[in-house]
Amino acid sequence: MTEKESGRLVLSPEGWLLFAAKALRAFGFGWLSVVLAIFLARRGLSSGEIGAVFTATLVEDAVLTMLLSIAAARIGPARIMLFTAPLIAFGGVLLAVAESRWLLVAGAVLGTLSPSGQDAGPFAPMEQALLPGAVRSGSRMRVFGWYNVAGFLPSALGALVAGYALQSALAKGAGELAAYRWMLWAYAGGGLLLTAAYLRLAVLTERRPEVPPQTPLGAFGLHRSRGVVFQLAALQGIDAFAGGFIIQSLLAYWFHLRFGVRPEALGALFFGTNLLSAISFLLAAPIADRFGMLNTMVFTHLPSNVLLLAVPLMPSFETAAGVLLLRHVLSQMDVPTRQAYTVALVAPEERPAAAGLAVSVRALAQACAPLVSGMTMAVAASGAPFFLCGGLKIVYDLALYARFRGVALPKESAATS
Repeated sequence: MTEKESGRLVLSPEGWLLFAAKALRAFGFGWLSVVLAIFLARRGLSSGEIGAVFTATLVEDAVLTMLLSIAAARIGPARIMLFTAPLIAFGGVLLAVAESRWLLVAGAVLGTLSPSGQDAGPFAPMEQALLPGAVRSGSRMRVFGWYNVAGFLPSALGALVAGYALQSALAKGAGELAAYRWMLWAYAGGGLLLTAAYLRLAVLTERRPEVPPQTPLGAFGLHRSRGVVFQLAALQGIDAFAGGFIIQSLLAYWFHLRFGVRPEALGALFFGTNLLSAISFLLAAPIADRFGMLNTMVFTHLPSNVLLLAVPLMPSFETAAGVLLLRHVLSQMDVPTRQAYTVALVAPEERPAAAGLAVSVRALAQACAPLVSGMTMAVAASGAPFFLCGGLKIVYDLALYARFRGVALPKESAATS
């Protein structure tokens, strides 16, 4: 009986620990994203400066991820995550105690923060490299779907809880800045818990014998798959650059500027978008099994981007939020399929580098957008970020299909995905 025929998904202890760490990390990122831009604005940073800080944060994360992904073949993915998890706590603490804008910038850039509310740092590619080996039975495509659910639902819950926690603190008489600082300390505490989880993961993975690669790895941690991985990463960079115009923190700021929406309402909205995204992750697996991973990536993504173009045209917060929610029914089906497709293209020893390169290119491309987006949002809450994002994502979808529709996956990977 093959993995696909066995039906039920069964994970190893390492697999369950990967899921738990993903959920904890995502909760913290969602928690912070609701207030991060508004906190920086209250500390005196302009819209353009906030965009620049987010750009610098994304660039630092991307460069660090690329370097560590190449080193993962020698050090091991679990150790990489163990060494970098404390940066989450560092960022939260420094932002909480900073009295000058330079320390604020240092905390945001050198610490591991997520302006988008989703993953940041080298964690995701390291986890994605370990996931196929953590599947004892069941579809690998399905495990990537559930892996993303383990990120989006806690992120949604984090955003929801953050909005109401802030409202409760203010109702009890806490000052606005004091409430934000309390939330940053809680975020730092999550980073310490995450470090403990990765310490356990490192112990578990070190018990397994290492299998040396059949072909020596090159400078980027790749060998036979280098060309196709570079091309796939470059196309994903277009998608990520487009997505950088509407990362969650800037979306929160846009709704705040355009409609005067407060954090508690934004927390509820982002809970809804992330909940719908989580549902779409689970729908992606059966759709991909029926129509193929590439078709699922492209033909669910295209209509979602048309809906994105309509968001700034809506006359009220309720209608704009409704269109955004509808968009999230479709917009994230490409995520687990893209991750499964990337690791299916390469040999097992290439997985950390391939996943890391894809994530790094996406982060670097995404980092270029918030600076422009922050400045355009300051002009009457402009809809330009939505038009740029939706238009570029449509270009990405068409280019991806044209390039990879003739590429066949290795038989073993295709059979188990």
